[in-house]
Amino acid sequence: MSRMPVDARRVFRVSLTMALALAAAYAFAAPLPYLAPVIALILGAAPAPPMGPKGLLGLILVVLVTLGVGLLLIPMLQNYPFAALLMIAAGLYFSTYLTVNMGKGLVGTLFAVGFTMIPAAGTVDFALALIVIQSLVVAVGLAIVCQWIVYPWFPEPPGNVPVPPTPNASTSNWIALRATLIILPPFLLALANPAMYMALIMKSIMLGQQGSLVSARTAGRELLGSTFLGGCFAIVFWFALKLNPNLWMFFWWMLLFGIVFAGKLYQVIATRYPASFWQNAWVTMLILVGPAVEDTANGKDVQAAFVTRMSLFVAVTLYAWAAIYLLEQWRIRRLARTPDTSHATEARSC
Repeated sequence: MSRMPVDARRVFRVSLTMALALAAAYAFAAPLPYLAPVIALILGAAPAPPMGPKGLLGLILVVLVTLGVGLLLIPMLQNYPFAALLMIAAGLYFSTYLTVNMGKGLVGTLFAVGFTMIPAAGTVDFALALIVIQSLVVAVGLAIVCQWIVYPWFPEPPGNVPVPPTPNASTSNWIALRATLIILPPFLLALANPAMYMALIMKSIMLGQQGSLVSARTAGRELLGSTFLGGCFAIVFWFALKLNPNLWMFFWWMLLFGIVFAGKLYQVIATRYPASFWQNAWVTMLILVGPAVEDTANGKDVQAAFVTRMSLFVAVTLYAWAAIYLLEQWRIRRLARTPDTSHATEARSC
């Protein structure tokens, strides 16, 4: 393995970790098992060693505290909805700030989930909110254990962990505000039927995270293009899985598709699109295929449910695109009126 190129190691490491997490989640009959490969992708995408046992324990505690806040928001949302929505907006802002300014991608995503999916599920049934929390805790644990298993086979060279650039405070605040405005309206829509729109909330969170990495010029191509591509891959994955629908084939197909996506993610396979594009397409495929498998087990109409989810994903992506464009245009006009030359330069770069 020491002779294998670094990028190739990363491709096999993240794809095998996700496939193992998926197989383990379904083998142990975990609730919402498709969340395990999503968490594995968020954890494994960064070229860094996995956290140790103390880090895992600390992360699980953070997850429990973070998601526990969502439980406290349930009675507030039912009795004092306006105050609860203000707290949820503040939580979404803080979660994006953690992701963008502090590089805590997983913690920021879990904060966003805790402030959206948990209260939404709790408005239907408190037990459903507990199931979502249980599924996320199990997904985090399985993802990290799978990282421990896979990482020794495809290790990262010592001292080869890149440090992403940190944006300035003004840019971080603006990106956090923009992501909050992207996530909040789909969350409000999901309150009408949380059981049906749970995947929509996860999609909006990923769009908010991806929206922090794109400009108004490229938002339509990256957000909408990656969503459509993820839907196309989900269709291909589904028909491939129908050839022999069992857990082993589910594992192997996930590994194969993971290698393709990871190859694009790490630029091993030539592509003109950035890593954020392929990560969003990857996650879109996962949150379309996973619920489709659950629909089959529950006897639901898979095709109708897929069309509904895909339509909602496209609608929320169009909204995110419009929100980014309008907010950036407003910001450019506001900064252009500011005499500070640094602000004018920032406005021209948007």
